[in-house]
Amino acid sequence: MSKGDDDKKNPWGSKNGSRGGEKDRRRGDDRGPWGGSRPGGHSGNEPPDIDEMLRRAQDNFRNVMPGGFSGTPVIGLALVAILALWMASGFYVVNPGEHAVIQRFGAWSHTKADPGLGYHFPAPIETASILNVEEIRKMNIGFMESFSRNGNAGSRDVPEESLMLTSDRNIVDLDLVIQWNIKSAEDYLFEINDQENTIKKVAESAIREVVGQNDMFPIITTARDAVADRAKNIIQHNLDEYNSGVNITQVLIEKAEVHPGVQTAFQDVQSAKQNAEDKQNRATEYRNKIIPDARGKAYQMKQEAEGYKQSTVARATGDADRFNAVYEAYLSGKDVTKERIYLETMESVLGNAQKIILDGKAGQGAVPYLPLGELKRTPNVQQ
Repeated sequence: MSKGDDDKKNPWGSKNGSRGGEKDRRRGDDRGPWGGSRPGGHSGNEPPDIDEMLRRAQDNFRNVMPGGFSGTPVIGLALVAILALWMASGFYVVNPGEHAVIQRFGAWSHTKADPGLGYHFPAPIETASILNVEEIRKMNIGFMESFSRNGNAGSRDVPEESLMLTSDRNIVDLDLVIQWNIKSAEDYLFEINDQENTIKKVAESAIREVVGQNDMFPIITTARDAVADRAKNIIQHNLDEYNSGVNITQVLIEKAEVHPGVQTAFQDVQSAKQNAEDKQNRATEYRNKIIPDARGKAYQMKQEAEGYKQSTVARATGDADRFNAVYEAYLSGKDVTKERIYLETMESVLGNAQKIILDGKAGQGAVPYLPLGELKRTPNVQQ
């Protein structure tokens, strides 16, 4: 440094080593170069002087610099700019559908869910993690999406994920798409580690559980939606137990097929089942045809038997009533009743007989003339 530099004023307006500065120190003046109190001398609730703090920082910076570096106002401005940039780093913007999770020294402080501009203490005091909680995220199980050089989309099978064992000991090749979003940003960040891998492992476990409880044929035909809904409920239940902050919106079965290695055998089995169902359908048709006929005949026979029963009972009842009436008449006049019964009986016995009854009063001797030819035409002739 040149000798002339010693006569220059420092940035605060006094000459280096001047007696005026010594005078100020002797009289114990606490005012700073700008008229404010010094950092150690401010009173009560008066805030510290930023300019004084910057001056002291400059002095300390000059003292540690080699060669007795003399500071300039540029250093102070640079420090102020650095401080301003550091403080400005605490501003952040929350867009619609996003949540900002604020961490203070690594621990959760609060979550800002309202869209707009926010501020937190700059790092490393506080940090902000902004998550889109309304975005529907997708996860594939059993396959990986790929794109060719010409931009066409395709997929590649992942056998270790897609092959699953069913309850009837068959192997099914199943591809799933899991759709999910975040329902609690702080739980998503702090409660589970490696979030997407955790969700995938839980989903694989759930779908294998459901497939292992069902036969293969319904899974690949009519029960796809039921299997997907059951898997969705199990995945959501397990993730809720972990307090994962994840919401499963939908589980889709993209593909459900028989494993290629057993495709031929499966087709043979299905053909046999089809033949069995065909024969069963024909037997059912025959049964539906003969059973109504048999039921109709049985009903007819039952009606006939019922009519016969009623007529027989009525006839027996009438006979009994008639017998009782005859018996009552017999008791009232036994001789007359005997004669009447005898006559009625003989009438019923001999009514249709071709006989001639000769009265003993006709006389003795010659045989009376009998017109036998006429008797054949009129059998009911009595003399």
